[in-house]
This record gives sequence, C-alpha cells and structure tokens, in this order.
Amino acid sequence: MASKLPMGETIRMALSTLGANRMRSLLTMLGIVIGNASVITLVGVGKGAQNLAEGQLSTLGANVLFVVPGNNDTRRQGLENPRTLVLEDAEAIASQVPSVRRVAPQITMNLVVQSGGRSSSSSVSGITPEFLPVRRFEISQGRFFSEEDLSSARNVVVIGPDLRNKLLPGDSPIGKVLRIRDQSFEVIGVMAAKGAVFGNNQDEAAYIPLTTMVSKLSGRDPTFGVVLTFISAEARDEASTGAAKFQITNLLRQRHRILREDDFAVRSQQDALSIVGTITGGLTLMLGAIGGVSLLVGGIGIMNIMLVSVSERTQEIGLRKAVGARSGDVLAQFLVESLVLASLGGLIGSAVGLATVAGVARFTPLPASIDPGSVLFTVALSGSIGLFFGVVPARRASQLDPIVALRSL
Repeated sequence: MASKLPMGETIRMALSTLGANRMRSLLTMLGIVIGNASVITLVGVGKGAQNLAEGQLSTLGANVLFVVPGNNDTRRQGLENPRTLVLEDAEAIASQVPSVRRVAPQITMNLVVQSGGRSSSSSVSGITPEFLPVRRFEISQGRFFSEEDLSSARNVVVIGPDLRNKLLPGDSPIGKVLRIRDQSFEVIGVMAAKGAVFGNNQDEAAYIPLTTMVSKLSGRDPTFGVVLTFISAEARDEASTGAAKFQITNLLRQRHRILREDDFAVRSQQDALSIVGTITGGLTLMLGAIGGVSLLVGGIGIMNIMLVSVSERTQEIGLRKAVGARSGDVLAQFLVESLVLASLGGLIGSAVGLATVAGVARFTPLPASIDPGSVLFTVALSGSIGLFFGVVPARRASQLDPIVALRSL
C-alpha cells in the first residue's frame, strides 16, 4: 500500500511547479494582488473620510449645543431659515437653563472685507465675549473683545489667520484698519488656526461685537428684534449635554408657544458624530464590498488557470499515480499551489494597498489609515479564496484515472 507523501515534499513540489511557470504564476497572482490592494486602499480611504469628519467635528467642542432656526423640512427644501431665534432666546437660555454654563449668540453674514487694494468675501460674525470659551477658540495675537467693546458697540474686529494672510500680510496686523461695507474697523486680534468644518473655513472669518453688528451692519428687525443666525450653548460638562438639550428644547417651546412642530432644532456634537459615523461607515462598507468583488474575480482567475494546469499536466498526474502517489497527495499538491498563489498575491497586494494608503495620507488632506487587523483579515481572506477556488481543480486532478492519463504518452 502506498504511503502518504510528507507535506514538506508536497510543498516543495508545488513551489517547483509554480517556479517552472513563472509568467503564468505572476499573471494568476495579479488578480489577487489587485483585489487585495483595492480592498485595503478603499477601506483606508473610507476610514480616512471618517477620521476627517470626526476631526473637524471635534473642533466644535464636546459639550457644545447648537440651536438653529427652522425645522428639518425647511432645511431639506433649502428654504431660507425663518426668523425664529432672537437675542431674548439666548438670554433666556443663559438665565433659566441650569445645565448650561455659557451661551454665545451669533449673527453671521457673508460680506466683503477690504484692506487697501486687497479684498475678500468672508464670513463676518457678530458675537459676544462668551464665544471664545464656548467654541474653544484661542487668540494668537492681540486680544479678544471685552465687555466694554460690546456695550459701547466699538468698531473693532478679530480676524482668522488665513484672512490676515490674505489682507494684511507682512508686519503685525494689530492696529491696522479693515473696511466692512462703509464702516472702518480696527484689528485688535488674530485667532489661532482652527481649520475647516464641512467646507467652511473658520480661519478666513472676521469677528466683531454683536452690538456693532446689529447697530451698523445687520440692523434690527422691526417685528422680531435682534434675529440670530444660531446660538451656541456650553453644557456644564459632557454628562450634562443631554439634560441641557432637553431643557433648552422645553424652554424654547414655551417661549415660542409651540403646540406641534418645532421652529428650531438643537444639535450636539454627538448627534453630528452619529450621523457622520453612519454615513462614513456605510461608505467604507460599500468601498470594501467593491474591493471584495475584485478579490472574488482574482479567485475565479486562480480556478481557471488551475483547471488549465490540470489539463496540461494529465500525463504528469497519471505517471505519479502509476508509481504510487495517492489521490490525496495529488489533491494536496494542487491545493498548496492555489494557496501559495493566493497568499503570495495577498501579501503583495497588501503591501501595494498600504503604500497607496500612506501616499493618500501624505499627499492629500484625507487622513487615510488602515488597522493591522484589517490587513491580516484581507491576507487570510485571500488564502481562503485560494483554497476555495482551488478545490475543484484539485479534485479533478486527484480523480484522474492513471491508465487513461498514461494512454496519451
């Protein structure tokens, strides 16, 4: 009775066969290489999109709530937000909501800011001194508004670093004059870099006292009073965010005499993170599935080439079985060949994918990344695909009748 061939000898024979057909082996692996590289690259890019969104949202502050005018229907339809938030609402939140530490009302307009012959269409916001701690902004040069600036409605402005570079390059901008509409504003400070949030560059904005905005730029609505763009409210701590949201909602419903649908919305960073996580998670899953299709095609390519190899090696298989090789030995050799092709292709594809992800992270704003567990899973999946698609050719080779195979000699 023929003895079983040692696994080491089976692996040696499989590697020898693949080495004798280098070009075919490389072309067969190419499908797995492309599949693995696609999976890792697409998952890494999807993860990068999630990291980018979460990084931008983290600049808003973990304890900050945003009260915005209008309901979900008006925002979905792209309609102009109704004038439902006024300065008295912000004052009521500050005085009547115990879980809120500070409140920063804000009026924002897109205006042209000029300095000599330079100009920029920028976001100009009327704010209060509470804006700085609530939104966690910092001053890199000069100072921020004082209560005296606010009460006197002074023409002073604090600008973002990008706006400073655009309008006042060179020497210190402190004390320089900018024009907004027909008003002159003295630059008293420059914000530290904050970055962009969903395409809105916070470093290219200008900030003036809220009273100055109302009295000299936006005006007071004769019906509603001082209409706000939105209200930022800082909860006492992260654990108080839910209570603050509930209390603000109830207070504004009472103030606005709402019986049915709210004419405002209260949003937290966690709400935004949840929405972004759902979107980017679905995107990453979809991109991974697209890469998985490429991997599946690579597996089918391995099966196709291995079937061709069985047909071409009929005489070799018949001769081996005639001199004592068992069907299990032939089966093992073809499975090992498929596993080697898939695993080696998986390793090369993973290296290509990791290099691509690193390139995306280095040369684009997208912080693409991939965790080691995903790479190991992809390589293991490649090997599993090699085994799965190698079973049919291996079984066909092991079931060849040696007498029939040797007749072609």
